[in-house]
Amino acid sequence: MDLKKRILKMLYPLIMRLSKASAKGRVLTNEKKVAPAQPFYNLNTVLNNGKPLEFSQLKGKKVLLVNTASNCGYTGQYEELQQLHEQKKDSLVIIGFPANDFKEQEKDNDADISQFCQVNYGVTFPLAKKSVVVKNENQNQVYNWLSDARKNGWNEHEPDWNFSKYLLDENGVLTHYFGPAVSPLSPEVQEALKQ
Repeated sequence: MDLKKRILKMLYPLIMRLSKASAKGRVLTNEKKVAPAQPFYNLNTVLNNGKPLEFSQLKGKKVLLVNTASNCGYTGQYEELQQLHEQKKDSLVIIGFPANDFKEQEKDNDADISQFCQVNYGVTFPLAKKSVVVKNENQNQVYNWLSDARKNGWNEHEPDWNFSKYLLDENGVLTHYFGPAVSPLSPEVQEALKQ
């Protein structure tokens, strides 16, 4: 781990405390439980090892989709996501989506990202191939679905920054958006996982 990454890892608790009250601590909820117009289970992604993942395989489990980066103040969440993965692996699937969309904080290639996550945070949950998560013509189809109410049923909010989190229930309904300053181990996320 280079010096910048070590410093960011050390500062992570402070960054979380300072940003919690900002817009990065935002939580959006599908209060009316609106079902998606286009099924989540029709989507798929390619994992960073080149293998396809059909989301139809995820039926019956909650799914947490997180856009990630290796050089971000929130990168420490990899450790928390791994803890959550270990705690809930029978009922929750976590998928990381590395992206270089915010201040070029993910310049590495897929192999280096995977190695960084495994060596420094013990990550065993799946990582998708690096892609674009913000709205533009190259946006990953999964993130296009997540941020288009005509597809997901209610949400237009794209990621605020790296480590924004989208939660879907066991039926493929998008239930929550959690900003990057909301820890995967926070009471808000834990409560949503019980619903």
